[in-house]
Amino acid sequence: MRNYENLVIVKPTLTAEEIQASVKAIEEVITSNGGEIAATSPMGMRKLAYPIEKNERGYYHVIYSSIAPSAITEIERRFRINEDLLRFVTIKYDTNREIAAFNGMVAKAKKAAEAPAKVETPAVEEAPVETPAVEAEAPVATEAAAPAAE
Repeated sequence: MRNYENLVIVKPTLTAEEIQASVKAIEEVITSNGGEIAATSPMGMRKLAYPIEKNERGYYHVIYSSIAPSAITEIERRFRINEDLLRFVTIKYDTNREIAAFNGMVAKAKKAAEAPAKVETPAVEEAPVETPAVEAEAPVATEAAAPAAE
């Protein structure tokens, strides 16, 4: 089993549920061909460098997995058939240096997945707290202090 990274770009015209279903189908293609998914990293909707099939944006998703090299051709064939994908790229990590980088990216993706997502809570308007008014003495302007403009 070798380590691979698959970056897929899903069409932006799909709804959020359809995008998630498409990503699950892509992961199913990998696991059905004997692969083990180590981690996934949803990168979200991003602007493309150039239009692909008249689409200016795409949903990026990265899948880190371990697969037998003989299964890659079948996985890529199934990716080409999938009409929901704009583009995909498969990167093989072969040398010890590349495998160390792969393990670091998997650890980073797992850490990002475990971190709680930042959810913005609506601001609750609180009633202003009445504080006792403190009257400060205002400085008194005197004619001697201010130069007369004549």
